[in-house]
Amino acid sequence: MNLFIFLAAFVLAAATAAINEVRQPSNRPGRFLSLPNAQKCANRPKQFFYRGHNYFFSGHVPELSGRKVDWLDGRNVCREYCMDLVSIETQEENNMIFRLIQQNDVPYIWTSGRLCDFKGCENRPDLEPKSVLGWFWSANREKMAPTNRSPNGWNYNPWSSTGHKKQRQPDNAEFDINGTTESCLSILNNVYNDGIAWHDVACYHEKPIVCEDSEELLNYVAATNPGIRL
Repeated sequence: MNLFIFLAAFVLAAATAAINEVRQPSNRPGRFLSLPNAQKCANRPKQFFYRGHNYFFSGHVPELSGRKVDWLDGRNVCREYCMDLVSIETQEENNMIFRLIQQNDVPYIWTSGRLCDFKGCENRPDLEPKSVLGWFWSANREKMAPTNRSPNGWNYNPWSSTGHKKQRQPDNAEFDINGTTESCLSILNNVYNDGIAWHDVACYHEKPIVCEDSEELLNYVAATNPGIRL
């Protein structure tokens, strides 16, 4: 595949993913996933490291400190740095993020977790019931383990056992309040006296973020900026 075709396919894939994945309030229509900024990628914050990926917490980056963003804006902030919202795929990685939250008294963060409830997810028996089988990591498009059991290799279930409706997460609680689906995954810090745990949350809420290296975006910037050091 030549470079022009690769770039065209990349941009089309990014736009299509954003249109499908993001359901935002009607006062903010037409938002898309951002392409990376080569200079920001080369100088991205590298606060901690795990299995070949760099990470940073927005609260520890001067230009982002104190800023809260909705889920899509969170992805786009990360993507400018050749990163994406954190995808938590091992118990060790989850423990690392939980320690970050605990040690810095962070009330909540966004992850890249997303419910597959948009166009393309219909009539998929493998995703039903959605609340159990319909979650995936949007940063790398990997499907999550069923929400009603511990993931393979874990000795606990990271989803909270309670929430607004006093039932196990995900509970889509906000839908009963204002008709908004809780389609994005946040980690909350003892909001429901449940310790640090995963919760489904409506994507328009604003939170700080943890960003993780995106191999896809790093490869894209490397291919389009010969000689760049990432």
